[in-house]
Amino acid sequence: MEAKPAIPPELVRDFVGNAHGDLTRVQELLEREPRLVNAAWDWGGGDWETGLGAAAHVGRKDIARYLLDHGARLDVFAAAMLGELAIVRSIIQAFPAVKDLRGPHGIPLLQHAKAGDAAAVIEYLEGLAIAP
Repeated sequence: MEAKPAIPPELVRDFVGNAHGDLTRVQELLEREPRLVNAAWDWGGGDWETGLGAAAHVGRKDIARYLLDHGARLDVFAAAMLGELAIVRSIIQAFPAVKDLRGPHGIPLLQHAKAGDAAAVIEYLEGLAIAP
């Protein structure tokens, strides 16, 4: 496998930071460097976050869908925010501990669903015994 040059850290930080709310900037940066779609930034202490992770915990469905359309790897946190109940349910049925996982910044799965106003996912998760 051929080694590829690293993406400049400041570009990754800019991309992930803007994925919290600036779709236009995300589009500009992804056009400039397509490998950013799955790049992750460490905010410190192992608090890793991708652009999709950023969009997911703030409820930016537009940014999340744009990133998914451009090759971002779907995770359970984004699925919860987007209201994808079948995906969330199947993952938790296969791996029950997932219900207690926390995403970027320690934000719980349920909070991701609430950020996306994903009523069916919220109801499902609230029906589970979730660790505090």
